[in-house]
Amino acid sequence: MSFAGEMWSFLRARKKWWLLPMFLMMALLGGLLVFGEGSAIAPFIYTVF
Repeated sequence: MSFAGEMWSFLRARKKWWLLPMFLMMALLGGLLVFGEGSAIAPFIYTVF
């Protein structure tokens, strides 16, 4: 089972729905950092943090 599948079954079984927005935001910020690492917008992304 993949990590996302295990996380989804954990959230469903233990009714921890408040964790879902945190995981989504961490995934989005991580994707933004990985995407912006090698592009021309990297200086603008790093000024946000």
